[in-house]
Formats: sequence, C-alpha cells, structure tokens
Amino acid sequence: MVLAIILSALAMTAIIALRYLAASGLFAMATARVRPGLYDRLAPQIGREIRWSLISAAIFGVPAGIVAWGWREHGWTRVYTEWAAWPLWYLPVSLFAYLFLHDTWFYWTHRWMHRPSVFRALHAVHHASRPPTAWAAMSFHPGEALTGAVVIPVLVFLIPIHVAVLGLVLAIMTIMGVTNHMGWEMFPRRLVHSRLGGWLITATHHQRHHERYTCNYGLYFRFWDRLCKTDRGLSDSFAR
Repeated sequence: MVLAIILSALAMTAIIALRYLAASGLFAMATARVRPGLYDRLAPQIGREIRWSLISAAIFGVPAGIVAWGWREHGWTRVYTEWAAWPLWYLPVSLFAYLFLHDTWFYWTHRWMHRPSVFRALHAVHHASRPPTAWAAMSFHPGEALTGAVVIPVLVFLIPIHVAVLGLVLAIMTIMGVTNHMGWEMFPRRLVHSRLGGWLITATHHQRHHERYTCNYGLYFRFWDRLCKTDRGLSDSFAR
C-alpha cells in the first residue's frame, strides 16, 4: 500500500510538473511572438521561477497522489465517472462551485500572506518576479505552495464532481495562473472592459496587484475584491 501511494504521488508530481512546463512554455513562446523582447534580460529570474515551480509541483503532487490512489482503490472521494450519476445541469453548477470556493480560499489566504511578517517569510518569493512572466504562475515558497495544494483534494471529498469537469477545473486553474502573470493581456480590450470582464480576473487586473501589492487579491473572480473593497481596477501598463 505504501509503495502504491508513493508511486501515485510521484506520478501526480510528474503530471503537474509537465502540465506547468507545457502551459508556461506555450505562453512564453506566444509572448516571444506577440511581445518580442518582453522577457529579454530576465533569464536568471525565469530560472528561479522554474526551480520554485518544480518544487511547488512536488508539493501539489503529494496530496493529489494520495487522493488519486484513494479514489482508484477505495472510492474515497465524490468524484464520479458515470454521466447519469447526476443530472446534466449539475455539471456547470459543480464547475462554478469548485472555482468559487477555490477563489474564496485563495483570496483570504492571499490577503493573509500580504501581512508583513507572512509576506517576508512566504509570499516574497512570488513577488520577487519583477515583472512576472509566464513561468511565474507556480513560483511559490513551499509554505505558500502547501496552502494551495490542499484546496482541490479537500473539495473532492465534499462536493460531487464528474472527472471530466474536475479536469476542466484543473485546466482553468493552470491557464489562468499562467496568463494572468505573463506580462500582457491576451484577451481583447472589449472583453476586459465589458460587464462580464468586470467580474473576471485577467492579466490586466492581476498586473495591478503586482504593481501595488495591497489590492486585487482574487484568482478567478473579482467578487471578494469588490465586496471587501480591495479592487483597484485595471493596470494601465499593457491593456490591449
């Protein structure tokens, strides 16, 4: 049993690391094409981002591997594979529930990590990326990585979700983590400044967090920032 758990954790670590390298690498290549020269002279910083991110992948991989083993071998979680197990209307409901709860956890832990003592001990690693690049999405101190590693593993024990929808949650998490840090806005201005865009976090919104530090703490949505009056709008530095 112990060997099976270790192998599962190693497999999940490899999957997370490869997912990070593929997504960040893809958007870094897009950056070189769309914004040539943006990452010039940032090679040492990018090297640090990749090293911290691979450590984070291992920290994310351990609980994910344990949960995956428990799901396969014992059915411990509420992840299901049969489409008929829950009504089809529940699929988008579960997707939004996971994203909103993840966003809620991220917002409050992120605000906590901006307390001066916690920032110096943990979150300063992430903000050492000046400016952030497509490689910075998982560039965390191990302590910060641990706060992010527990969210989805806990939710799968509480809220039913189809395995395909869970895969979509992880894809959204990866893509938004990368695109919000890559230093330019991939979405058109008309979307970013639309009514819908006013509730979603894109690079233009998150960039202001990296500029001012004490605002725009959300991950997917601007709900908590707006409710708690920590939303300071959009950065003017690179909006399309």
